[in-house]
Amino acid sequence: MRDAEREERFTGWARDATPRLLRIGRLLTGDDHAGEDLVQEVLARIYVRWNRVDQPDAYARRALANAVTSRWRRSDRRHEVPRDLAEDDVGADPSHPLTDVVDRLDLLAALRALPAGQRAVVVLRHLDGCTEEETADLLDVSIGTVKSQNARALSRLRRRPELVQGRDRRG
Repeated sequence: MRDAEREERFTGWARDATPRLLRIGRLLTGDDHAGEDLVQEVLARIYVRWNRVDQPDAYARRALANAVTSRWRRSDRRHEVPRDLAEDDVGADPSHPLTDVVDRLDLLAALRALPAGQRAVVVLRHLDGCTEEETADLLDVSIGTVKSQNARALSRLRRRPELVQGRDRRG
């Protein structure tokens, strides 16, 4: 493949895939900037290997999962869950224009509070729509591990009052 053609194909694919990859990266890391850095790292890795990548979407998801897992393993620190809501809880009023924002922040905080493995499983299974098999393959774990991590994560998320209250507000 000529360099110009290679460049054009990669650029077209990256343009289409970047919003989805950013969403996954941000959810996996729990932070907008870290998610963007992760996606940039993965796009650079894919660009170098572009001629050998047969399924770029699958390759990108796998690379994201591997990169975030490597970061978690290198990181000795646990992420604290920030809870900086205004004194008047706008989330209590479902008609308030910021209610959706508060609900989203509550979900992000809840995801950040999960252990890394559980967070990855929840993001891939429920927010990216991967099957148990795909999630196991992406994270390089068994399907049983995906099932148990998913069950534990969902149990922890159900115990978060701000998530339950958010659901109750909507009826």
